[in-house]
Amino acid sequence: MASVPFDSREGVIWYDGEFVDWKDAKVHVLTHGLHYGSSVFEGVRAYGGEIFKLKEHTDRLIESARILGFKIPYTADEINAACKEILQRMKLTDAYLRPVAWRGSEMMGVSAQNNTIHLAIAAWEWPSYFKPEERLKGIRLDMAEYRRPDEKTAPSKSKAAGLYMICTISKHAAEAKGYADAMMLDYRGYVAEATGANIFFVKDGVIHTPIADCFLNGITRQTVIELAKRRGFEVLERHIMPEELSTFTECFLTGTAAEVTPVSEIGPYTFVPGEITKTLMDDYTAEVTPKASAAAAE
Repeated sequence: MASVPFDSREGVIWYDGEFVDWKDAKVHVLTHGLHYGSSVFEGVRAYGGEIFKLKEHTDRLIESARILGFKIPYTADEINAACKEILQRMKLTDAYLRPVAWRGSEMMGVSAQNNTIHLAIAAWEWPSYFKPEERLKGIRLDMAEYRRPDEKTAPSKSKAAGLYMICTISKHAAEAKGYADAMMLDYRGYVAEATGANIFFVKDGVIHTPIADCFLNGITRQTVIELAKRRGFEVLERHIMPEELSTFTECFLTGTAAEVTPVSEIGPYTFVPGEITKTLMDDYTAEVTPKASAAAAE
């Protein structure tokens, strides 16, 4: 299935309140969201038939749209119900869900005050963002050329599609050099995140992670911080300069798609996946596993 283009797959997609055939879920070429980036989305995972932190993802989707100046014409409860139903209709238990909202095609120009707001939700099987063999030994990151922008120049708190343009450029450039991903700095020169995941470091038993002040405070990021504190690990959210990377012994990424992924290299800096990283990988797996399913398996 992984090799089948996304516009040619089998199944259904929830589209503006109806379930349509996967291949018929289309937009017009003159859609505002395509030309001007007026689109927001979420990445959500289901484990064992249960969608992990669905409420938090849906709330962020609605807030992302608000930040971009439009209102999704469905309530959080309606969106949550649609996510659960698409999972059932696609007969999936472990899956990735993609809700996406965008301005339509009534007006074509920077201003599109009266355009219809659309919402679609798709679900498919999608394993870890990184190859299993890379993930276990730690992935290699390049240093990205582009930086995360000042929150006064871009809607950094929104999961807006347009903000991912520099991520795609950076990841493609990294892959061309044999890396799995790239680490981005922010506009001040501090360490920010990878192209689609938050980043953590470990030194002397203490976990360090950049302050999420100009990029998304990821839902997985928040979950892992909570898990670390439950374990009694100290977590410092602070500004990190890139030259500090030589002082850290462990590094890992977090995200809905990445889950918890160890990092072995960032440019000239090397890390070894250690006990804290491995513990949080296991704890995250336990956290997302439906408790009823886990109990039944014992």
